[in-house]
Amino acid sequence: MESQAPAKRPEEALNAPDQDPASSHGEPAAKRVKLDGAAEASQDAPPAPARERIKGVAMIKQEYLILAPGQSGALGEVEARPIDDDAAEERTAPDARDMQRNPGRDDRTNKQKKQQKPKGQNKEREFGTFSDTHRLCNAYAWTPEFSPRFCKHGDRCNALHDLRKYLEEGRRADLDIFGGKCPVLETHGKCPAGWRCLFVRSHMKEVEHEDGRKELVLVEDASKQSADAEELGDAKPGVVNLVPPQVKLDLSRKRVKLDKSEQYLAWLAKDTELVRTHYHKKLGDEDEAKDYRATYIEPPLKPSEKRRVYFGRETPVLAPLTTQGNLPFRRLCVELGAQITYSEMALGLPILQGQKADWTLMRAHESEITPPRFTPSGLVENYDNAKDLKFGVQIAANAPWIAIKTTETLTRFLPHLRIIDLNCGCPIDMVYKSGAGSGLLEAPAKLDRMIRGMNAVSGEVPISAKIRMGVKDDRLVAQKLVERLALGSQDMRDTLGAPGCAAVTLHGRTRQQRYTREANWSYIAECAALIKSYNAKSDGLSDTIRQAEENTLPNGGRMYFVGNGDCYSHVDYFNHVDNAGVDSVMIARGAIIKPWIFEEIEKGQYLDKSATERLAYIDKFARYGMEAWGSDELGINYTRRFMLEFLSFFTRYVPIGLLEHLPPSINERPPAFRGRDDLETLLSSNNFKDWIKISEMFLGPAPTEFKFQPKHKSNSYEIEAEG
Repeated sequence: MESQAPAKRPEEALNAPDQDPASSHGEPAAKRVKLDGAAEASQDAPPAPARERIKGVAMIKQEYLILAPGQSGALGEVEARPIDDDAAEERTAPDARDMQRNPGRDDRTNKQKKQQKPKGQNKEREFGTFSDTHRLCNAYAWTPEFSPRFCKHGDRCNALHDLRKYLEEGRRADLDIFGGKCPVLETHGKCPAGWRCLFVRSHMKEVEHEDGRKELVLVEDASKQSADAEELGDAKPGVVNLVPPQVKLDLSRKRVKLDKSEQYLAWLAKDTELVRTHYHKKLGDEDEAKDYRATYIEPPLKPSEKRRVYFGRETPVLAPLTTQGNLPFRRLCVELGAQITYSEMALGLPILQGQKADWTLMRAHESEITPPRFTPSGLVENYDNAKDLKFGVQIAANAPWIAIKTTETLTRFLPHLRIIDLNCGCPIDMVYKSGAGSGLLEAPAKLDRMIRGMNAVSGEVPISAKIRMGVKDDRLVAQKLVERLALGSQDMRDTLGAPGCAAVTLHGRTRQQRYTREANWSYIAECAALIKSYNAKSDGLSDTIRQAEENTLPNGGRMYFVGNGDCYSHVDYFNHVDNAGVDSVMIARGAIIKPWIFEEIEKGQYLDKSATERLAYIDKFARYGMEAWGSDELGINYTRRFMLEFLSFFTRYVPIGLLEHLPPSINERPPAFRGRDDLETLLSSNNFKDWIKISEMFLGPAPTEFKFQPKHKSNSYEIEAEG
């Protein structure tokens, strides 16, 4: 990466938003064409009358438009920015089948390749390496200079054992952001990064002993430490659902016995064979294939009594967001009013294999284990708000045994779980072609077995599912799926009963559509009406010997229904709740672009956040990131990477004070515009170099080895130049 001019400190940026940010930028903000001239012209010209709204275009007031030479700002003349949201809620790991050589495309001339504008997803993104020049041995990382822990490698250890040499040569100099004070220590009284912290000089001192030796020691502030600080050890403060390394090791070596899952799966194999025989029997061949009801054997486990949960008008939901839905971002959203949160989607098999990356996704902040907002009403029976919490997890699996074993594993080792959600909507090829995600939409029998099995082994934790309308635009299956999830298959429900699904979330698009069309809330409303009828019908189903006991049914037999898609304001939210008939709305992209959407919903009004207020949210994200990932070289640059992912959406926000029409739409693309001050203009830049500059205000200069490539190539027109 090219060398960067030093950025302002966070304090300076927050207190002086009117200074010109372009003066310290190697590259201009988005399409700053004749910015000064446009500004002068807009001051002299009278305000133009509001123009008619154009579908798909965010109508910016004319005085804020940035016009190219020859443009007048006439209706339809200004080109809107391209936006590609395919990667908004999905993993972007490359699929080998999508990376096979395409001769027709690869044999183009170099000239053709250069002329073609890059677009789509960057599936092979690299972020460089960021680590200390010389690694400090873990035996010395958190201890006083003369009292290290035992190093099992001894003289063969290739890490530094000389603390003073490490501080002088093994790492870069301390950062001067936040006044040079460690934000983690300032908040929690202890810094888990130890000597590797890039603010370590703010929490170290040199102690002179009686024999004249001077020893470097770390300093803590006991007055700010929580009561369980000693038990935390090196763990991050304020984080829950921490699973010991030994558990992950035992899982990787298959030493964890999942007795409930094994019993249930043995029964499921026999029952599946009975069902197969029943459906493939020949006409009149009753001896070879007896009626399923006569041969049915009850499963060895009945679902345990479930904790009741609540989805309502006062509980806006933050969607499971891959990459963007990390712990610091969720913490920010909870602070701004999100009432229910989900982990990023974790793959079931890596969880069972004890892989650290997917287990890390299960961590939550202590603010997420507080009860959601709840207004008592006659519609909810036996719900105890004090026993509920905000945080749930989402998993993906392509086989019942993976879903069932993952569920038992999570409920055993994670003490703070509201709900376990099964992803049945992820559209990317890597997941879909394996049979998980959207691949389950056209496998209703397999999905039914998964939900039933998960419900049988999950203890008190309820099970839910997130689905799309279907795989293909001309083959919508959501209505049949929600009926099956609510009541069971039509020909088996009197024998098997309901699967026990506590809630269903419907994303109002098909897999084929991705984000090319607006979410279909009319279809969501149709499904919501069906859910209400199914809830009423479940109460009147004929009783059988094998019917589940009422206390084992989630929410007393009621299934909640949540809508998802294109919610971008409190107007959208309440319109969907009141008119589409959903219990609540799950918010995805809208929350990344403006996290204060939850605050708007709570207050029931638009909030025109100033650039200074928006910059303060980035400041909080930086602090929360360092608390979650560490204040050392690795942790700070993890924070930087995820901050840049956040900014790739956050900078798409168009201040409502600049719009001619309300409510705003998430699918409207703005033309090039300037803000009401220079900071607002900077925060609206779609140039990723500007995002890096913003990150440097709060995280210091990016290391030379650090690289960033946005998910969408349309936002990174200089990627090739960056190498």
